[in-house]
Amino acid sequence: MSGYNSPHQKQSDGGNTDHDSAHRHGKRVSMDEAFQKLHTSSKWETKEEKRLKEDEHKLRYWRRWGPHLSERQWSTVREDYSADGDPWNHFPHEMARSRTYRWGEDGIGGISDNHCRMAFSLAFWNGKDRMLKERLFGLANNQGNHGEDVKELYYYLDNTPSHSYMKMLYKYPQTAYPYEQLVRESQNRGRDVTEFEITDTDLFDENKYWDIFIEYAKDDEDENAISVRISAYNRGPEPADLHIIPQLFFKNYWFWPKVTPEKPTLRQVGEGIVQADHEELGRKYMYCSPSPAPSAPAPKRGQPVPEPISQDEVVPQLLFTENETNFERLYNGKNINKYAKDAFHDHLIPNHRLENDRPQLVRKTRPVKRQVVKTVKRPGNLTKTSTSAKAGSAPDNPAVVEMEDSEHQWVEEEIVEEVDDIEEYFEQPTNTAPTRDYVNPDKIGTKAGAHYFFEQVPAYGGCAVVRMKLTSKTPEEDPSIDDDEQFDDLVEERRSEADEFYARVASGSMSDDMKNIMRQALAGMLWNKQYYCFILSEWLAGDPGQPPVPSNRKWIRNTDWKHLHMEDILSMPDKWEYPFPCVWDTAFHCIPLAMVDPWFAKKQLDLFTREWYMKPDGSLPSYEWNFGDVNPPVHAWAVFRVFKIERKMYGREDLDFLERVFQKLLLCFTQFVNKFENGFLGLDNIAPFNRSESLPVPGTLRQIDGLSWMAFFSLQMLNMSLELAKHNKNYEAMASKFFEHFIWLSESINPSPDSEDVSCWDDEDGFYYDTLQHGNRDAQIIKVRSLVGLMSLFPVLAIEPWVFKRFPSFAARFQWFVHNRPALAVRNVMTTGGKRERRLLSVVSKERLERILRRMLDETEFLSSYGVRSLSKVHQAEPFRAFGDEYSVEYWPGDSRSPMFGGNSNWRGPIWVAPNLLLIESLQRFYQYYGPDEFKVECPTGSGDFMDLAQIAEEMQHRIISMFTRDSKGVRACNGGTAMLDHDPYFRDLVQFHEFFHADTGAGLGASHQCGWTGCVAAMILQSGLTYGARTPRTPRSTAAHYFDEHLTDADNKSDAGSVSVGLGPQWSHSAGISRPPSPDEL
Repeated sequence: MSGYNSPHQKQSDGGNTDHDSAHRHGKRVSMDEAFQKLHTSSKWETKEEKRLKEDEHKLRYWRRWGPHLSERQWSTVREDYSADGDPWNHFPHEMARSRTYRWGEDGIGGISDNHCRMAFSLAFWNGKDRMLKERLFGLANNQGNHGEDVKELYYYLDNTPSHSYMKMLYKYPQTAYPYEQLVRESQNRGRDVTEFEITDTDLFDENKYWDIFIEYAKDDEDENAISVRISAYNRGPEPADLHIIPQLFFKNYWFWPKVTPEKPTLRQVGEGIVQADHEELGRKYMYCSPSPAPSAPAPKRGQPVPEPISQDEVVPQLLFTENETNFERLYNGKNINKYAKDAFHDHLIPNHRLENDRPQLVRKTRPVKRQVVKTVKRPGNLTKTSTSAKAGSAPDNPAVVEMEDSEHQWVEEEIVEEVDDIEEYFEQPTNTAPTRDYVNPDKIGTKAGAHYFFEQVPAYGGCAVVRMKLTSKTPEEDPSIDDDEQFDDLVEERRSEADEFYARVASGSMSDDMKNIMRQALAGMLWNKQYYCFILSEWLAGDPGQPPVPSNRKWIRNTDWKHLHMEDILSMPDKWEYPFPCVWDTAFHCIPLAMVDPWFAKKQLDLFTREWYMKPDGSLPSYEWNFGDVNPPVHAWAVFRVFKIERKMYGREDLDFLERVFQKLLLCFTQFVNKFENGFLGLDNIAPFNRSESLPVPGTLRQIDGLSWMAFFSLQMLNMSLELAKHNKNYEAMASKFFEHFIWLSESINPSPDSEDVSCWDDEDGFYYDTLQHGNRDAQIIKVRSLVGLMSLFPVLAIEPWVFKRFPSFAARFQWFVHNRPALAVRNVMTTGGKRERRLLSVVSKERLERILRRMLDETEFLSSYGVRSLSKVHQAEPFRAFGDEYSVEYWPGDSRSPMFGGNSNWRGPIWVAPNLLLIESLQRFYQYYGPDEFKVECPTGSGDFMDLAQIAEEMQHRIISMFTRDSKGVRACNGGTAMLDHDPYFRDLVQFHEFFHADTGAGLGASHQCGWTGCVAAMILQSGLTYGARTPRTPRSTAAHYFDEHLTDADNKSDAGSVSVGLGPQWSHSAGISRPPSPDEL
């Protein structure tokens, strides 16, 4: 990133695109020959692309080491062994540094191998905190006024799919971290008040913090050799001390199993050298090089010239302990091992030790001058005391009181005198060394730390640098271990190769700010990969040698998922707030992931359909709090989108993947159709009541979103069937099957007038609503105008005319329905040829589409300056209420004011990127049928500006993108008006990708690092970033600028494959400044 490069970084030419061959041989074909065949038979590729290809062909294992370490393992369901199923209280943050994890590990900016057998992370100490900053701090669900929330500032800056180069920034305060203040302030706030953020404290005043950049770079010839560079900048106005403690440790897997495995070891074998031995990973060395003295920055105008640095090079002290629970600290018990997990805290911080082990204060005395107040009596004047004074009225000077005796008046007066005295005080002892060994003096254990202490790092940008290397080689074999210049050259070469790779993804004509946003979004997607282990049968039964699990615990959650065996690298929504996979989130994650790593995206979607994930009945595991929750069926959509993204961007068709997952999705579809009634459906608090629980009154809830999702699912399966039928005619019959499913599901949404089913369409409002049906045709419309009704736009498909020619059986079935079920066809099938003679399948007619869009594009209802709201703004003045005031829905543009679903997400107003993406794609599909002239509507409603559906889709993308880009004043809406984030030179280029966004201001809310589905903004930038800009006048109804390109034409009539998205395949090209709607092949 511009402005964030260390002074020791160098530019490398990065010109060599040849790979060194591996020195391994197969049984018949040598590895050298395999490499040659792999790399000479393809078009020109970047270094990163070649690495990915090597990994996919199992020639090298570039993905083995990566950012797989969680950022929060404490208070997760999998670590919860309580009787009441409350992980927040069973395993809180305060326990995390002392208690061993069962199912994973966590840390700051960490990496691990793909089974988290060995991990590396960072710890810091500013000399003031009561504990090491070893893991990110945040509030538990019951502490925050809007649920759990991380209270730290950290940013994912860069990452490649092979993790050959990774970069992260952590901002560490120089003053004591306010743990108690953050909890107290948050607990004292109601749900109607915004969260108390770390930027609301004085921690970052006067820039009194450290910018700590963490970089990882893999060797070109050895993917398991990793260079680590930590660069800490003092941004404050005064010199400051900093302790950096990089940590290498093994996950504790020897304490739990029935058969005890061989215990791994870490030991010191030389100055600054840690030897790691593991039965599967083999032997590795962590070289902890001495660091040069901190460097002083060149003084800027108005800043004092820094004092000369007197510190010599910093030689790290190696510390060793065991990754085992401190029973003495937590439970006042006896430790199994003398050296415990939290040993580094006790060793370095005297006040962290147990009361009996803390250094005793020294009692001392010293002479002091003390002021003493004395009262003296002196003769006063001879005037008589006033009558009022005698009556008891207060004198003007209360320190002077007039007295009267038989002859004279006397005055009492207070005087101050100084006297000598002795003061007693307590002083910290000069020797704070521990009275016992907290770390192992024999320099051996399962957790090791390298303690670097940098004293008085210069102000205004003084820099301390730590260089380390994890490798199996010796310094003689790898000179970069001891040579700082070669070390930095290697890191810079990997960074240059990352630039080269992303230059293939982001267009050269895109603005630098847009490229920066896109790259950070994709970096966040890759940083949010995590080793996730949860074996339900073992978790429910408990572990040998441990206290038996409470008898009622097995009934709390996930009892019927005993087959589940998850032990993989998975994409997390947010590695702190949601450090567990969520199946419908994962579907959206895979869209931006497929742009840079289609192999990993396909792996994610495939895993969820494997027999150790999916239930035999076809149910996909939802998320660890309740694997059985019903979520929107978007898996099929994601599978086909990833297939097409890889085809367009990389020129590859993975039909094996498509067919394999399609077969498993047949089970999922059948299960959803046969068993779906009510359910969670992923929109948390959007309804007046929890739709996963029993209804508040007798009846059947007809959910328009549930019906729309199923119709959407049908069309995705239909589309995949047609693709597979190109290569296997047997799938033509499957296409007919899903066409029939779509027709009957559409009939449920739009029943005929003589049907006993109640329609979800309200003709008066021109909108779809949920209905509560009490009997035949006796129903109550739940008039909540929300995203639920807009989801009727999701199920739409434009069928190309060639389909009917190539698949006569499908064409015959299609025509049979049109002729024999005309009432159904007229409502759900556009039989008249549209643009280029396409046919349209949709649950909404042209007339209903127009009426729905009229509301969706109304800025007083759904359309915000930053996308489409999840709830109409009309409910701000007109809240919906049912069954009295007990059940209501009100427009909340920001955080949730309800404890429903934990209270940390809100679907009653805010902008959510994922459903906006589906709305955008739906409009593009409608455009494929209606074209540029047949269908135009006002956008915004009442503005007088008419747009076709492709232009509206682009307008929506631009509004969403505008939450992240700088405006003319340098403000990013997602920063929520925090001036420091917008204008400070050390913040203004940094972007966070929140879970959802304030509907009226665009401020980021919820999880702050949701480079899960919010990372989809990268796909929007890829598709419409070239045309982003305020090109038209502001509309009379809005203060937001219009962002559509007036030059958009019907250019895609020229070619089915027309597209402006940037691709890695040779068939992709650009027409600068002109945006075209995506081709049918893309959607």
